[in-house]
Amino acid sequence: MNFSHDIFLKHLAQTTGSPLLLDIERAEGVYLYSPEGKKYMDLISGIAVSNIGHRHPKVTAAIKDQLDKHLHVMVYGEYVQSTPNLLAKKLTSLLPEKLNCCYFTNSGTEANEGALKLAKRYTGRTEIIACRGAYHGSTHGSLSVSGNEAKKSAFRPLLPDVRFIDFNAMEHLDLITTRTACVILEPVQGDAGVRIPSNEYLQALRKRCDEQGALLIFDEIQTGIGRTGRLFAFEHFNVIPDILTSAKALGGGLPAGAFISSYEIMHSLTHDPMLGHITTFGGNPVCCAAALATLEVLEEEDLLAQVEEKGKMFEKLIHHPRIKDIRRIGLMFAFEFETEEEVYHIVKECLHYGVICFWFLSCPNSFRIAPPLTITHNEIRTASDIILQAIQKL
Repeated sequence: MNFSHDIFLKHLAQTTGSPLLLDIERAEGVYLYSPEGKKYMDLISGIAVSNIGHRHPKVTAAIKDQLDKHLHVMVYGEYVQSTPNLLAKKLTSLLPEKLNCCYFTNSGTEANEGALKLAKRYTGRTEIIACRGAYHGSTHGSLSVSGNEAKKSAFRPLLPDVRFIDFNAMEHLDLITTRTACVILEPVQGDAGVRIPSNEYLQALRKRCDEQGALLIFDEIQTGIGRTGRLFAFEHFNVIPDILTSAKALGGGLPAGAFISSYEIMHSLTHDPMLGHITTFGGNPVCCAAALATLEVLEEEDLLAQVEEKGKMFEKLIHHPRIKDIRRIGLMFAFEFETEEEVYHIVKECLHYGVICFWFLSCPNSFRIAPPLTITHNEIRTASDIILQAIQKL
């Protein structure tokens, strides 16, 4: 074991007993580089974070510019700062009119925590409905509405009054009643292995929430910021949530998240009690500068227009009889195999040849790819060839 691995394993908290232990010294575009100079193509974007690639020049320039002005100056919501202002203006300009008020956070799970609190505060109700197979984060509230029982059982008791329904199941929508504060779901389930609902289901869900006075929360932590070929996945279905959550790719590589709603709904956090949701570092000006630059890059480089064509190219090239199913929306893929052992072999083999893909925690017999949207056609061909070689060795 080398010295850096020894420090990593002994002095950094571990999340598993078998981390990948990939040494990374620098990153650029779609590539990560080891201290020895080995190049890895990052086909998972740091798990849906680096949608515009690592260290995009516009993002790093925006960060450096903000560093010359100021860093943290006050907890969220007290001082007027130009960078969070500009980000809120830009983000809401790209969203439907009813999503006009942003609360910036540090992460996706915090965004979801804030959204759940907001729904309970605004409606005065307590019941939360979530979907089986969902993943919304690891803090207590977010874990409470996530569907993987194996990840939850050791941490019970969790939030009370949480009820689960099947994703994309019309017959379960009747369980949404006047007791329901909110329904939270991913418009495309990520950790469950890229599960895409029918348009009819999301339309019916929206109608049922309206009829019962429940708020609809879309968790777009993974699906947002261009991953599916639209800025947010809900745009594919013509269904607008009452609360939208975003993080991961929003910060362009820095920690940034948000829950977004109408001014009317969001204003309920300002009274009874005052400071209904608070955060020290939410809306950090450096992170907001990176997020603003990320949104500008998506527009200026016309990246959304390229997503579907690149996704189709991957899907056409990665074709093998061992693959049981391919689930895709935009550049978000799940390749399903018979067993999780096959997936583990493919991930390890690809890593050996310098391509990073990964499995899903709640769908271990599928492997994921979700590359930077900036990936080139030649890079797609190279990556696909290596993945096929790995499958061939099964």
